[in-house]
Amino acid sequence: MQSPFANLTPVVKNLVIINILFFVATYALAQFIDLEKFLGAYYPASPSFKPWQPITYMFMHGGFTHIFFNMFAVFMFGPMLEQVMGSKRFFNYYFMTGLGAFVLYMIVQAIQLHAVTGAFTIPHPELESSYFNYGGGEKEAIKLYSIYNFPMVGASGAVFGILVGFGLLFPELEMMVLFIPVPVKAKYYALGYVVLELFSGVRQAPGDNIAHFAHLGGALIGFILITIWGLRKKNNY
Repeated sequence: MQSPFANLTPVVKNLVIINILFFVATYALAQFIDLEKFLGAYYPASPSFKPWQPITYMFMHGGFTHIFFNMFAVFMFGPMLEQVMGSKRFFNYYFMTGLGAFVLYMIVQAIQLHAVTGAFTIPHPELESSYFNYGGGEKEAIKLYSIYNFPMVGASGAVFGILVGFGLLFPELEMMVLFIPVPVKAKYYALGYVVLELFSGVRQAPGDNIAHFAHLGGALIGFILITIWGLRKKNNY
């Protein structure tokens, strides 16, 4: 029986395999090490932040649904981008969009922290009482606590970079989208997703723990890279 990875481009194949291995290891080694805490991306002023986390967070996921949809998107859209860009450039593109996601998300976290405390850090974040010292209520304290103690995980920022790249390089390609009975052009599919993420990020619905601005960071860096590299001019799709 032929492997489902047999016809994948090399970088996409290895990204999917590595992400699956990290996901399995997260649960297999849970008794010995909390990989999410060690490899997920914390706010840079958090005691849990480590210098490798802006890269390693891309390989961590918060559950089966999270990794399934991220890897499905890499599996579906990544090979065509890799064929157009070449493996080396696609590799750089993936990680640069992932880093862009990290940077924008942390900037938004810093702005939210400053709005409550008037500063970009708080003293003694290891003490739970520290989060109640700024004149806000329980809601503000919970927000500060989550900034310092909940890591960002997942390849979604890089996935949004791939999605935007796909929409830019293959804008007229028609796709069938779940729950939409007619084909949708790739450019509208990508744009619609970006607008939805922007709306969701600004709205900040209660209980929403999705890093919408990380998705937007990946999309923004993807747009910038495609434009700088001039790939749209070489592609007639």
